Amino acid sequence: MLLINRFKAAAHILLKGDINIRKRAEIPAITLEEVAEIKQFFPREKFFILGHARSGTTILMRLARLHSEIHCNYQAHFFTRAPLLKSLVDSPEAADWLSRKSNRWNEGRDLSPLVMRAAADFIMEREAAREGKRIVGDKSPSSVIHGQVVRDTYAVYPDAKLIYIVRDGRDVLISERFRNFVEDSKFLTAEDRRIIEALKVDQRPFTDGRRSIFTDDFIRRVTKRWVDDLTEIDGEAKRLYPSAYFSLRYEDLLAQPFAELQKLWAFLGVQVDPALEAEVQKEMGQNLDEVWQAKRNDSIASFLPKGKAGNWRNMFTQHDRQVFKEVAGEMLVKWNYEKDNKW
Repeated sequence: MLLINRFKAAAHILLKGDINIRKRAEIPAITLEEVAEIKQFFPREKFFILGHARSGTTILMRLARLHSEIHCNYQAHFFTRAPLLKSLVDSPEAADWLSRKSNRWNEGRDLSPLVMRAAADFIMEREAAREGKRIVGDKSPSSVIHGQVVRDTYAVYPDAKLIYIVRDGRDVLISERFRNFVEDSKFLTAEDRRIIEALKVDQRPFTDGRRSIFTDDFIRRVTKRWVDDLTEIDGEAKRLYPSAYFSLRYEDLLAQPFAELQKLWAFLGVQVDPALEAEVQKEMGQNLDEVWQAKRNDSIASFLPKGKAGNWRNMFTQHDRQVFKEVAGEMLVKWNYEKDNKW
């Protein structure tokens, strides 16, 4: 009989999976009382810079931390890319340990949100302390998880501030395309590689409308991701952080960097010394991404001016424009990149 029962159990697992697999109970959000408690140990104000990849998050980070009271570093991916901060406690075993009734330290509540908050606070504050700065943040692109990024952030940092930088999706598309080319991405298709080889031979057809650097699949996939990111991040940030959310456009940062930084620093609650304008202009003159890409693959990287607005105008074919309009025409209008779809 024992042997028969074992066969039945094995057959059940084979057909329907392990019936004994446990799921972790939902991780609770941190309470305001817990926030107040943890701030006794980690008192610095926190902010998070979000934005779709290739949208200027890095230059914004570099500029923001020029201020004597603000430190920022990158890409902790606390909430923006798997395995995420919650992987520290996201298991039944962790839940058992942090919430078991015999654990008198937890006062009858799951300690998971405090563990996550303490870990992230320490990572950020240890550097801010070295720099002697009282406000600290992380910048991590939000291209993959979109709105869930904001919800997960709020569950641990309801007291933080969110900053979201947006770039014209057409330039995002081009920048991401060339990054994949330069890095020789593992996701490149056979057609992608044919385009790369053609670029190396003669670049002119790709700048006069005769030939596209894209495949339709690439345009639709990346553009939809850009639309989803803007829609979900902006919507959830306005809902959860109504008075602690600041958005800006990358193109405005390029056009008037100090004016945009003054707004950002005011949002973060610091005074602005006019002498900072010279430091901002100096930082804007450095393009670290351009240097890095040139080292990786200069024959491709040199084709695209880095960090510029409007590169798409020289590189989109009429077909590229039509496909982009189908996916993201309304979003361009919403963020004032176009007045209508007649571009």
